[in-house]
Amino acid sequence: MGNMTAEIVAFILTMSGWILVSSTLPTDYWKVSSVDGTVITTATFWSNLWKTCVTDSTGVSNCKDFPSMLALDAYIQVCRALMIASVCLGFFGAVLALVGMKCTRIGGSQTAKARLAGLSGIHFILNGLCSLTACSLYARRITSEFFDPLFFAQKFELGAALFIGWAGSVLCILGGLIFCLSCSEGFSRVKDSYSGSTSMVTKRHKGFYQPPGFTGPQDPAENSRQFGKNAYV
Repeated sequence: MGNMTAEIVAFILTMSGWILVSSTLPTDYWKVSSVDGTVITTATFWSNLWKTCVTDSTGVSNCKDFPSMLALDAYIQVCRALMIASVCLGFFGAVLALVGMKCTRIGGSQTAKARLAGLSGIHFILNGLCSLTACSLYARRITSEFFDPLFFAQKFELGAALFIGWAGSVLCILGGLIFCLSCSEGFSRVKDSYSGSTSMVTKRHKGFYQPPGFTGPQDPAENSRQFGKNAYV
């Protein structure tokens, strides 16, 4: 029951993290910068992995999609690839978790289900690592430009999407670790039960089976010799 509860908790954590990571991919505010006036903010510049936009004080936004993937900066291409890979890994991890959890009726034997649960945990850990790397790489570029005194272009700050991505990555990694630990615990229980049954069978088939409280000779050869002596009495 404890192992099943751990798998349910891990599934909730990983699915929550995967939803958060997936939501950061189309989120607008990966980096934000504002131009302040004397009273109100006159314009807000923001950008994500797909476009860059500006929003004026009236709330009207003008966006421009990135013209060509080959003309993009290398870090944006890497972040795109990592985020897409993270979403795909989370999807396959969710499918494997549904099949490998003990509370489901599919997946085969307990050993096979434990293997599938461990494999789903590996998928979720990779999912979290990919999204964590993408968000950290994007944030590092923002901070390096912000604190660079020789960078005279418009400087940006960290957007909300990065914090959501970091939170989702941590949840995915924690849930994946719990899946892996529950998998190893299940394998150890199966191994212990198998070794216990094997030892019992070995004891039962080693020579003649002796009932409890039997005090006669234990060696079969001694039994035959004793029978030979009694035959001539």
